[in-house]
Amino acid sequence: MKVLHIVTLHTPDHAFGGPTRVALNLARVQRADGDDARVMALGDDFGGALPREVEGVPVHLFQARHLLPVFEVSGITSGSLLRTAHRMMRGADLVHVHLMRDLVTLPAALLALATRTPLVVQTHGMVDPTRKRVAQLTDLLGVRTVLRRADAVLHLTETERVDVNAVAAPVALTNTVRLVNGVRPQERKPAREPGRPPTVLFLARIQERKRPEDFVAAMPAVLARHPDARFVLAGPDTGSLRRTLALAEELGVTSSLDHVGPLEHEEVLAAARRADVYVLPSIEEPMAVSLLETMSVGTPVVVTRSTGLAPYVAEAGAGRVIDSRVGEDAANAEKVALAVLELLEPEANEKAGKAAWDLVNEQFTIEVVARTLRRTYEDVVRRRA
Repeated sequence: MKVLHIVTLHTPDHAFGGPTRVALNLARVQRADGDDARVMALGDDFGGALPREVEGVPVHLFQARHLLPVFEVSGITSGSLLRTAHRMMRGADLVHVHLMRDLVTLPAALLALATRTPLVVQTHGMVDPTRKRVAQLTDLLGVRTVLRRADAVLHLTETERVDVNAVAAPVALTNTVRLVNGVRPQERKPAREPGRPPTVLFLARIQERKRPEDFVAAMPAVLARHPDARFVLAGPDTGSLRRTLALAEELGVTSSLDHVGPLEHEEVLAAARRADVYVLPSIEEPMAVSLLETMSVGTPVVVTRSTGLAPYVAEAGAGRVIDSRVGEDAANAEKVALAVLELLEPEANEKAGKAAWDLVNEQFTIEVVARTLRRTYEDVVRRRA
């Protein structure tokens, strides 16, 4: 089967995060199963020729044109990408669009409808009800049409299914399919050696919604009990790095904080192996791939209740789930610190780490996800025949 994945952006530091990672992961396993799966996206910040392959996956990248800078990622596009997508769709069995309200994936999805190419869209939690006038206009001009006419709309969680139905209203969608994120299985890491200082990891885009400041604000309480602990702040800066580092300076914990910037995929797994606890204090996080990758090596996690994976973490005992609220910074930091301290206890760490590794291997491997997606693809193509 010839499958074309279309996602908004790929950069050297993986600043766009989850959607691009999911597209690459899916395309890689699809190619291993014999499909001709490719990824098309804008490329930016490469400082030279754009790559033609990423992690073994053929990619068709086009230089991002910042047409509407005020809208950031939503305002970048490329006429060459859309023309090439139109041409490649004619030879594809199916187009899989990782949809958001932007000038890449939305017009690409509309092109797929216009060319009558079988269309699967995956929103990654990025299409939900909004009061923003521009987004509402975008829904009226195209998003609702795509959701209603796509052959399948993939959703990560029940919350996301409700959200896309709300955007498509008053039409009730009958084309939704649940598809979780998945990662490659990994060897479980060994237990922390006695005497080694503990390491606590934040690995995600450093932006307001990910709440990196809650991670830093929890440091003094953890250091009071583990004065030799190291805290690693990893990921591309997408708006909150300066405030986060300023808070570390204000709290006097800079000497215990290692800011390492964005990491390549293998470096992500290596950082997860070195960590004893992973913290992601995000508000309304659908299903972070970095969270799955961390658990895949056997590192326990601290997440908020509004995270899509929180019910799985709680049920499996793969870490700690905390209540976190916008505007309650001191309370949030205290909850993070208490959860981290619990998971740094050797017995609790071993138990939660094993549960995290089991959880990923039982429910969230990319092979399991790809099999579910394959059945969806085949059903779509069969209905179109």
